[in-house]
Amino acid sequence: MIARKMSFFEHAFQQALCAKNNDEVPVGAVIVHDGRVIAATSNQMRAQQNPTAHAELECIRMASHFLQTTHLTECDLYVTLEPCAMCAGAIAHARIRRLIFGAYDLKGGAVEHGARVFQHSLHKPEVVGGINESACGILLHDFFQGRR
Repeated sequence: MIARKMSFFEHAFQQALCAKNNDEVPVGAVIVHDGRVIAATSNQMRAQQNPTAHAELECIRMASHFLQTTHLTECDLYVTLEPCAMCAGAIAHARIRRLIFGAYDLKGGAVEHGARVFQHSLHKPEVVGGINESACGILLHDFFQGRR
């Protein structure tokens, strides 16, 4: 199972690299249903001039459209950064089964840090954090270091 999770997670990491190449904050996300990727994207805030165009939200929109439902109860979300409060709220509302994320976000994260949204929501997905944490953290650090 771990090898399978890593391949999906690597797909999310590739999406983060695409975001970096497009001058977006390098966060990538993938949603998996029945063992296959049904949605994959990255942050799109600059491209869409939309502060809500986080990778997680865009991916949830894509998966909901693909499955023609608002409840993604049989889906797993792989994302390279601990989701913020906005994204964690959307994950709970979409009823995503499992969240697998990379780097912890001590300042903006809202799953293991900050608001801890799932502790206060009706839906509590299974959460696995710290997958490929070092590579995800380095990608984010290098991106922001280059902008200073």
